[in-house]
Amino acid sequence: MPTNVEIKAVVRDWNRTSQAAAAVSDSPVEILEQEDTFFACPHGRLKLRQFSARRGELIAYRRQNLTGPKSSRYLITKTNEPGALRAVLADSLGVIGTVKKQRHLYLHGQTRIHLDKVEGLGTFLELEVVMRPDQPVPEGEHIALALMKKLEVKQADLIADAYLDLILRRQRAKAVTDRSDSL
Repeated sequence: MPTNVEIKAVVRDWNRTSQAAAAVSDSPVEILEQEDTFFACPHGRLKLRQFSARRGELIAYRRQNLTGPKSSRYLITKTNEPGALRAVLADSLGVIGTVKKQRHLYLHGQTRIHLDKVEGLGTFLELEVVMRPDQPVPEGEHIALALMKKLEVKQADLIADAYLDLILRRQRAKAVTDRSDSL
C-alpha cells in the first residue's frame, strides 16, 4: 500500500503562504475544484473525490489524527463515472459528509503542497510527502519538517483532524446551539 507523510495547518495569511509555496515550487500552480464525499466504512476512510462530471478518484486511506507529520497509507482508483459510483456507494454504505474545496497545488520534489479554500471552514495548508516504496517514514517526516520551516508554518497552526471531522464538529455545535436557542 503506498504511503505518504503529511501535515495540515491553518493558513492565517493566504497571500504570504501562496507566495512562499510558489517560491519553492518546481512548477506553476494548478487550481483544482474538488468535492470529496465520505462514505461509512469499517476500516479507515473511504472518499470519492470528484473533479468534474467525467473525472474522479475513489480513495481509501488510513491515518491517525495527530498534529505534525503523520504517515498515511492509501489506495486510489480513477473513475470516469464519479456520479454513478457515488450513487452506488451512497446507497450501499451511506454518506458521512461532503467537503468542497478549491485546491491550489504546488509541487516541490516529492512533496505536494496544497493550499485549500474549504467551503464553510476557511483556508489551510497540507503537505503530502509521497514516499518511495523503499523510503523510511522518518525521512518523509524530515522532509515535511524542513518544508514547514521554509513555508513558515507555526507549530500552533498545525491541526490533527481531517476537514470532514472539522465540518462535522461544527455542524454538531450548531445543532446544539440551535436547540438551545429554541428552548
